[in-house]
Amino acid sequence: MLFKDRRFAGQVLAKELTAYANRPDVVVLGLPRGGVPVGFEVAKALNAPLDVLVVRKLGVPDQEELAMGAIASGGVRIVNKYIISLVKISDEIIAKVAVQEERELERRERLYRGNRPFPDLQGRIVILVDDGLATGATMWAAVVAVRKQQPAQIVIAIPVAAPETCQELEVEVDEIVCVSTPSPFHSVGLWYEDFPQTTDEEVCHLLAKAAKNGDPISLGM
Repeated sequence: MLFKDRRFAGQVLAKELTAYANRPDVVVLGLPRGGVPVGFEVAKALNAPLDVLVVRKLGVPDQEELAMGAIASGGVRIVNKYIISLVKISDEIIAKVAVQEERELERRERLYRGNRPFPDLQGRIVILVDDGLATGATMWAAVVAVRKQQPAQIVIAIPVAAPETCQELEVEVDEIVCVSTPSPFHSVGLWYEDFPQTTDEEVCHLLAKAAKNGDPISLGM
């Protein structure tokens, strides 16, 4: 399936999540940046609060699209031991990349959240949304970060993903909802007609718009 853009992808994805509509215990977390436009449409359709969970991929130097791990809010760091072994990456290089990405993670946290605290996820159904999954490294980190808060359920929701990534992640969460799992997959952007980089301004605008439409991101705090 080829999606027109992230907004359309979120609308299609929301139709697969109707079981979670109008439930007071549901919260939607978009993974910035690209997951926020998708998550906005999902949250709107489900009448659920929207917030962000900041994650950053740890890319292999000179091959940044290849993830050797990821970090997430709350001090979470995961590594892909297979990739690290395959390309022979030292602990020093991993630490250097992690420091750089932690600075960007902290910058985005300040920009997107300001003084607003992270939502209380204990006992809630958390729907993690991104615009697509290739290796799934950032989603892995997001799941680990959310699990630390003892939610009732963790649901991964994405428009498109590599089939093997879905298979690997589905054993780690309560449910994974994916509209399309094409093979061969290659990259997320191939499955969108319009796939520009989501900007910080767009993320902030959508969070503010979600809050204005019923103050959803303050719920459960």
